Amino acid sequence: MVQLAGALLVAVHEVIPAQSGIIPKGTRVEVFQRIFTVFLALGTLVGVVVIGYMVYNAYKYRDRDGRAADDSVPSLGELPSGGGGGRKLFVSFGLSTVIVVSLIAWTYGTLLYVEADSPAEGEQGLEVDVVGFRFGWEFVYPNGHTASTLRVPAGETVQLTVTSDDVFHTFGVPGLRVKTDAIPGQTTDTWFQANETGTYQARCFELCGRGHSYMTADVVVMEPDAFEAWYANTSSPNGSASNSSALGAPAGQGSALTAAPAPAQGVVG
Repeated sequence: MVQLAGALLVAVHEVIPAQSGIIPKGTRVEVFQRIFTVFLALGTLVGVVVIGYMVYNAYKYRDRDGRAADDSVPSLGELPSGGGGGRKLFVSFGLSTVIVVSLIAWTYGTLLYVEADSPAEGEQGLEVDVVGFRFGWEFVYPNGHTASTLRVPAGETVQLTVTSDDVFHTFGVPGLRVKTDAIPGQTTDTWFQANETGTYQARCFELCGRGHSYMTADVVVMEPDAFEAWYANTSSPNGSASNSSALGAPAGQGSALTAAPAPAQGVVG
């Protein structure tokens, strides 16, 4: 079953490529907003059709004075006529199947884009390692600088490589529509792009102990110039200051798995 589902997703991705324009592109917030809009519009359309047809039949077969005796009104216990020998039922089920299957295929194709690709494919971006521990998050930048607050530039794609130092966690930022598992001994990759400056909150979405509710971190989206100025003044764990831009830094430099110091294991609260 899992292999069949995987083959279906690959087929959908090949039939509906992201470059076709059918799959929405942009930030994760924009993509998920598009999915919500499509489902809302389709649900509203179906509701209007169903309720409108119900109201039409209620009005057509209403009890009124002066109704002709030969009106085709179904009697109690009589099967309704006018179905065309089941053709109407077949057409309605056929249309419903086409709509539902198309919606599923489009949604899967969109989610594949969200999980696999990024808006800045082939372009420079910021790569940050994320390490979860009970009960907090540690962010490791390309120059080896570690921090408990994730600072990123607005309008740039941020690639995250996430892992855990102890138990299973799930790193997520609801305001940026990003979420991925933090698994001990493994890494998972995800990305996001924030177009508006501000402070968002990252949380753990996997019950990991008594301090789970306190496992939060600030995600500060800064203007690109302000971010570059801040990053230029950061230093790696050995005390050396950064002398390069964060964007486009070599992947793996200052990896959280090799260069970062072990995070504190204290329990909050």
